[in-house]
Amino acid sequence: MTTTIEELLEQFSASSIVVSILLVVCGLLMVLLPAVTSLGVALVIGWLLLFAGVARLFSAFQSKGAGHVVWKLLSAICYGAAGLYFLAHPVLGVAGLALALAAFLFSKGVLDIINYISLRKISGSGWLLLDGIITVLLGGLVWKRWPGSSLLIIGTIAGMSVVITGFARLMMTVSARRLLRDRHKTPEQRLAA
Repeated sequence: MTTTIEELLEQFSASSIVVSILLVVCGLLMVLLPAVTSLGVALVIGWLLLFAGVARLFSAFQSKGAGHVVWKLLSAICYGAAGLYFLAHPVLGVAGLALALAAFLFSKGVLDIINYISLRKISGSGWLLLDGIITVLLGGLVWKRWPGSSLLIIGTIAGMSVVITGFARLMMTVSARRLLRDRHKTPEQRLAA
């Protein structure tokens, strides 16, 4: 039995729609349970740092030259220690992530405002200024409520990111399906639609 490209694309798009809907649902659950999500994020980061430390440790012994070996060993120790710390103290890890997020948002907002000043004569640059102001305010809000709201902030932002990813994937898949269907229409059918 032969399968055409269109049939394969149709099967792929159907599974992509299912995955997209699952992402949106999981993202909404993450937003509804931000503390659980935040702890999960901290634990995942902890494991990733620990694995990175182990990988750096193995690569240190494959390096040539004492300086490279020492540098990679120190790097492996830092990664491993940070990973173990996140795993042993996930709530404090979340607080650290929230503080880093506040610093990032504030810095990005300030840079956007500075960028607006250099581009203010360009049409539409006001959006850059608005983005910068809102981002600075968000950074300040996270900072002001730190560390008390750390569990809520990280989980909510992670959940919103998953919802947006799922929704964007869904829209892209629906658009691709529409293009695929329109490809088989006659010019008269396209004009009628």
